[in-house]
Amino acid sequence: MVAKPGLRRVTAPDIGNVPAREGAESANGLLASTGGFGAKVRQWWPYYAMMAPGIIFFILFHYLPIWEAKIAFEQVRIIPPNIWVGLKHFQVLFTSPVFWQVLVNTLIISGMKMLFVFPVPIIVALMLNEVRSGSLRKFIQSAVYLPHFLSWVVIAGVFIAALSPSDGVVNDITGFFGGQPKSYMTDTGAIRWVLVFSEMWRSAGWDSLLYLAAIIAIDQALYDAAEMDGANRWQKILYVTIPGIVPTIATLFILNAGMFLSADLNQVINFSNDVVRSQIDIVDTYVYRIGLQTGEYSLATAAGLFKAVLGMLLILLAHLFSKRLTGKGVW
Repeated sequence: MVAKPGLRRVTAPDIGNVPAREGAESANGLLASTGGFGAKVRQWWPYYAMMAPGIIFFILFHYLPIWEAKIAFEQVRIIPPNIWVGLKHFQVLFTSPVFWQVLVNTLIISGMKMLFVFPVPIIVALMLNEVRSGSLRKFIQSAVYLPHFLSWVVIAGVFIAALSPSDGVVNDITGFFGGQPKSYMTDTGAIRWVLVFSEMWRSAGWDSLLYLAAIIAIDQALYDAAEMDGANRWQKILYVTIPGIVPTIATLFILNAGMFLSADLNQVINFSNDVVRSQIDIVDTYVYRIGLQTGEYSLATAAGLFKAVLGMLLILLAHLFSKRLTGKGVW
């Protein structure tokens, strides 16, 4: 068929991601009519099926609990209805020295992780991008991705063994250079750094995937132009690669700011002991303790709601800061 001048003949390959089994008739049908929601679900049901577990998870554990957050303003009774008490639980919360201590611990641990852990995946992605050997890159990627798939129970066991004052590899190395054995897991001055380094070891490789994807998306012509201008490898990284992934860095920084008060409950529980608990007791462990162990559900909900509202404010502040500094934000 010869198209008339000024007109473009539309065929199946021109219609984005239309499934191959639908063929040209399905593509032309989409051009003729978008159809109703039911028709779209029948057509794209494999994709909806793949999204279903994640959607159900968020509905059950993130959206439905929003309605039950009202018990932060109620006195829970075994036999309903609950008694409305207003801001009573928040007053108890804000006058509790224990709550302020766990809040300070949370801010310190989260700040250390943001400062020392957040840049590491960026550095890992930049280094992996410079590895030219395909087999070496695959080996390094496998090695740095593996810790992400380990549970915190396993990781805590690894660190407890490695940091043992009697036969741990870390103390063996420091002893070889004349240092004295040290019990890092019961040292109140070192336990927060143990949390930081264990988080770094676990997440640095896996989190670098997003930055690697952003690096791959950078136009190769920019590197060619930089090379023609005489730029060396470091200058290409500084003036091409890093500016190219700034939007990704800004977005992940904002998302991490929203989780600033979530210093990883599972990690803290597995690394905690009676000696160092005062240094790493965070808001989440406080909520877990007063909610599930003592049964003060309203007070625990009030603490969780306070953390959620503060997290939302941090997202807004991080977004405004990122927009002013880099011109990029979440919206």
